[in-house]
Amino acid sequence: MPAKKVCIVGSGNWGSAIAKIVGHNAKGSNRFDPIVNMWVFEEMIDGKKLTEIINTEHENVKYLPGHKLPKNVVAVPEITEAVKGASILIFVIPHQFIGRLCDQMKPHITQGTIGISLIKGIDEGPEGLKLISDIIREKLEIEVSVLMGANIANEVADEKFCETTIGAKNEANGHIFKELLQTPNFRITVVQESDTVELCGALKNIVAVGAGFCDGLGFGDNTKAAVIRLGLMEMIAFTKLFCKGQVSSVTFLESCGVADLITTCYGGRNRKVAEAFAKTSKSIEELEAEMLNGQKLQGPQTSAEVFKILKKRDMISKFPLFASVYQICFEGKAVQEFITCLQNHPEHMLTAPQTGCPGSHTSQDIKGHNGRQGATEMAEAQVEAPCPPQFPVGHGAPGEVLCRGFPQ
Repeated sequence: MPAKKVCIVGSGNWGSAIAKIVGHNAKGSNRFDPIVNMWVFEEMIDGKKLTEIINTEHENVKYLPGHKLPKNVVAVPEITEAVKGASILIFVIPHQFIGRLCDQMKPHITQGTIGISLIKGIDEGPEGLKLISDIIREKLEIEVSVLMGANIANEVADEKFCETTIGAKNEANGHIFKELLQTPNFRITVVQESDTVELCGALKNIVAVGAGFCDGLGFGDNTKAAVIRLGLMEMIAFTKLFCKGQVSSVTFLESCGVADLITTCYGGRNRKVAEAFAKTSKSIEELEAEMLNGQKLQGPQTSAEVFKILKKRDMISKFPLFASVYQICFEGKAVQEFITCLQNHPEHMLTAPQTGCPGSHTSQDIKGHNGRQGATEMAEAQVEAPCPPQFPVGHGAPGEVLCRGFPQ
């Protein structure tokens, strides 16, 4: 069997860190072609092409400075040239560019090619939620797995120990990707709930923006812990509502879930930029240019997609944290209002709030619902078996308690 040729589609901070791992593993395995192509969006750096710098100095001086890439990682500026002959595609680009790029790649994809998406974002489809892996799958007609976890790129490049999660509906593909990507310091668990894994990776960025707002406003770790807890509850509720397959609470205990959420809320760039947003009068776009070398922040963009999905379902009030992040980033809502919406979160509502935020209800709304208006009814409409009113069962395993107080 011929060796599998690998192409990394993307060369930013995370893409370059992954290229370091893939280049090393491909060179040391008979299963993979030792030459790894990496598609690079061409830029000029001090009068030189970025691809030339990478191929001569073996370093992405713009997005991962100070880290040498293996010499068998070859930077290619043309996407059609980069994917030629590849049987494994690793997608690591901002989610808003994936559709256009797949259209360019399509004529050059060979039968039997498999892909894995490291892209943390979602899109809005005609039926509501559309995952990035769905877009790749539909446009390229290939099987697509996902990788998400508590993986800050610079720490991965520094070879500091971490874990990650691969979601693969095809178990054999999952093991191929594990062989390609695992190292002693980058440990991988493979699970089959790939949609849940992917949604965790996207939604946690919204929560991290909220955590950054709190940091910028001068709140402490207690407040951030509340953001993480409430954010996790909204992540679980959203996933249960919009995932087509089973959603097990145990998946949220993998690296893709609570671990990634904690890491991103303390150390990720979504948190960092959101903190600066709260402290300054600068826009997200200005801060991206200043702090990320122009790379796109995924949290605000994902909040916009989530807001559109929730608005169509008339469910904005059920997800006040998600809604507030969007409204602050895009609608001019004062960042200080984020704290108000934490205070008035449905999880805390035993009496009617005095202020109007996305999670507010009237006393009539909450009467008889222990402050969790509508959640139980929505849950019971989706399941056949009766369950305790405050602990509804959703799309998880039979009898599994997934998330109290939220739409199931």
